Amino acid sequence: QVQVVESGGGLVQPGGSLRLSCVASGLTFTNYAMSWYRQAPGKEREFAALITSSGAYTNYEDSVRGRFTISRDNAKNTVYLQMNSLRPEDTAVYYCNAQNDFQLRTTYWGQGTQVTVSS
Repeated sequence: QVQVVESGGGLVQPGGSLRLSCVASGLTFTNYAMSWYRQAPGKEREFAALITSSGAYTNYEDSVRGRFTISRDNAKNTVYLQMNSLRPEDTAVYYCNAQNDFQLRTTYWGQGTQVTVSS
């Protein structure tokens, strides 16, 4: 059974940092590109960051580029999102996504972790 579990969310002041983690089990992790999405209150879920299965390529949504860093440890089946210089508009539920490289219909989501940026 595939499980995708996020952790690391919380309350942080503007300008602060958080590191999110996502552990994926029950799948061949090296066959999956991993992404972080986020959903703010009253808004649709949006893409934040992606890392390819090998870790060689990353991509970011414009508003987080230069502040967020996505990385992965294939030995631990874990993907991270280091978030620096956080802003109130980064407040959202952050979701981890696993997308199979070979079967585009095979995708898994975690339950999300809340990030709140507020003074």
